[in-house]
Order: sequence, then structure tokens, then C-alpha cells
Amino acid sequence: MSKKSSRTVSDSMGELTVPGDALWGAQTQRAVDNFPISGMTMPRRFISALGLIKWAAAGANAELGLIASDEAVAIQTAALAVAAGEHDTDFPIDVFQTGSGTSSNMNANEVIATLASDNPGLEIHPNDHVNMSQSSNDVIPTCVHVSAAVAVHSELLPALRHLAATLEKKADELGATVKTGRTHLMDAMPVTLGQELSGWRSQIDHASERLTDTMKRLTALALGGTAVGTGINAHPKFGAKVATLLAERTGVAFRQADSLFEGLSSQDAAVETSGQLRVLAVSLMKIANDLRWMNSGPLAGIGEIELPALQPGSSIMPGKVNPVIPEAVAMVCAQVMGNDTTIAIAGQSGNFQLNVMLPVVAHNLLQSIEILTNACTCLADSAIAGFSVNQANLDRALDRNPILVTALNPVIGYEKGAAIAKKAYAEGRPVKEVAREMTDLTDEELERLLDPAALTEGGIKH
Repeated sequence: MSKKSSRTVSDSMGELTVPGDALWGAQTQRAVDNFPISGMTMPRRFISALGLIKWAAAGANAELGLIASDEAVAIQTAALAVAAGEHDTDFPIDVFQTGSGTSSNMNANEVIATLASDNPGLEIHPNDHVNMSQSSNDVIPTCVHVSAAVAVHSELLPALRHLAATLEKKADELGATVKTGRTHLMDAMPVTLGQELSGWRSQIDHASERLTDTMKRLTALALGGTAVGTGINAHPKFGAKVATLLAERTGVAFRQADSLFEGLSSQDAAVETSGQLRVLAVSLMKIANDLRWMNSGPLAGIGEIELPALQPGSSIMPGKVNPVIPEAVAMVCAQVMGNDTTIAIAGQSGNFQLNVMLPVVAHNLLQSIEILTNACTCLADSAIAGFSVNQANLDRALDRNPILVTALNPVIGYEKGAAIAKKAYAEGRPVKEVAREMTDLTDEELERLLDPAALTEGGIKH
């Protein structure tokens, strides 16, 4: 059929024209016509989850004797093709659509019905067969949970583990390298690079733990609640069977939600997940900015490390190289924080029995998961794994750090230590040299008390 041709389709509101090669029907076309808003369509992972839900629904309906086996097989085959991304161009509806996501649910029903009806002797109806035992009001909240949970399980958590492992490896490699610590961006007591990186790794480990805990609620599915949570027109065992089939297919421990009324009327689990993504974004922003500061220079900055040189940094200044990966990661973090605000606003839009901002929750949540996943991988592989240490700069700063005098406090007192620090800083001299003049401590005692490596171990030095 020519792409320029068209065909006439109808629904309960009457007839209209759709492109001749389109797999969708009247309700999808109405949504295309009604919502020419952003040009952004629903995310690939959301469409995949819709396909998986329709696959599982057909299987559950067949097991319960509600649909013929040949009809179920045809629906499941078509649904898996949708899940695999074979028909993404037939999902043209804008993210900013009806708040229940009914348009996207009917888009899936119509596409799958068209594909399934290609089987000889079958006439599959989008509502009566593909949408059997379902409502958009339980399908779309379920789709938000399934798509996000699969993305966290299969993409984000592995990326976090990779980043943590990269940090651990780098911390082991640089464990004994002593540097000047900083508080308020000002010189402080020494730490090792291993200690500094261990703090970053702990942040990432805790992000994984938070998300893993959230998954217990994100994997609870609303399917079976149908229109308002009562389960009208659905077999009592339908929702649980769908959850079991989805768990077997994806390897994610899905289950039917304890309260289907909560599942339809709220998006608390999605809001919680987004909140955990925001915490991760805050952690990554801190790490990215630390790397930028440590890399600053090479002559007029801190210059403690040198990040891998990935591309020219200026269109006018030859030889300039910028910390592009930390900058990209920081922008991802800003986007995720903005997405979280949108999701929080959308999450409170549960009016009585239904949340009516589901598509924008799905869009922002899945975008946050995707870009955080990619940012973690880039940060690990293109920044942390390959940075080198400028040992001379570290040693020079340590040697002249007046705050080392803190280690003398238990021996000479705070006031005496402050006087030594001020004099050392004013004259640009090492603390050890000034302390030798202003105290009666021996060279041996000063060497022991002011050893930067020993100071990274904490405790009181006598």
C-alpha cells in the first residue's frame, strides 16, 4: 500500500481518516490530531513495557479460559514484536496527552489488534480482546512501574556497580598518595586520595542500596484494579497472574499491589524512585565538581590530577583541554533534579481514584534513569579510570600547608599553633621550619608529629 494512501476507520465517536500504512486506528489518530504539542513521543522503554503487559494479559486471560488459545497466541506474538521495538513508528502520540495515558493504551491495543488480525480466520478487537480484563487506568500505572523497574534492574544498578568498582580500583591504586585536604575550599589536614575516593564510592554504594529498597514498592503492580480499583470486568486472579508472567519474562520480582486503589490513585512509588534518583544526582554532582576542581589548571589552578584529554577545549585557544566528562555529568544531574520536581508535582495530581499526569511521570522518570545510567558509565570509563596524579603539585602544597600545625595542638596548644601557622603563611615557609624556631621541639619530634602520611591516620600524636 502506498504511503500516500489513506483509509477510513471508525470508533464510537464516528469515522476519520488514518494513513494507509499505519497500524493504528481511530483512537490513536484522534490523539495525534488532538495533541500536537511537543513532538516528543512516549519513551522506547515505556512502549516495550506496554507490549510486555499486553503479552502477559493475553496469557493470563487464556489461562483463565477467557480467551481462545489461538487468539491469545496471536496477541502475544504481536505484543512481543511491539516490546522488541519492531513497530515504534506506529506509536506517534505526544507525551503531553490525556493524563490517564488512555491514548497510549489504545495505541497499543489498536496496533496489536491489527497485527494479530493478520492471522487467517482471526478478527482481533482492540478493546474486547487486547484490552480484555484491563482499563487504561490500571494498564498505564502498571506500565510506569514495569518500565522503570526493568530499567533500574537491568541498566542503572549495573552501571552503579561498575562505577563503584572503578572507584574502588582507583582508590586501591592511589591509596598511599597523600594530598592536602580542603574544607570551605581552604587548605585543611592531609588525606590520601584513596580516602577521598572511598568517600565517593560510599555515596554510590548507598545510592544502590536506596534504589534496591525502593524496588520493593516499584515492583508492586496496579493491574487488576481496572477502572477505579475495584477490579470491575476482570477475573479476581487476573492481576496476580499477569505479575507472575511479567516476573518470569523480565527477571524482576513483580507482584500485584496490596492496594489496587493506591496503585491507581497515586504515584508514590514513582515519586520515591525519582527522589532516590535525585539523591544519586546530588552525589554525582559532588563527585563531578570535585574532579573539576582537582583537575583545574594546569598552571593557575589546583592541578592535583590530570583527567584524560578527550577533545580540544576551545575554538580560539589552542592547546586548551577541558574536563568535559564531569561537565556533562553535572548537566545530567541538573536535568534529573528538574525531572524530580516535575514528577513530584505530577505525583500529587491523584484526584480521587486516578492520577492524571501519568505520561509525564513516565517520560521524566525513564529519562532520569537512562541519562544517569549513561552518565555513571561515562564518569567511570572516561574520567575516573584514566586520570593521573600530579605528584609534584601534591607535594608542593603539602610542604607549605600551614594547617599541618594542627597536629602540634596537643603538644604546644592552640594559641601557639595559630601563631606558627600565621607566620608560616605570611612568610611562605614550611610549618616545620617555623615551628623549629618558635618551639623547643627537636627535629626528630617535628618530623614525627608533622609527617603528612601519619596525619591521614587520625588520632593524637605525642
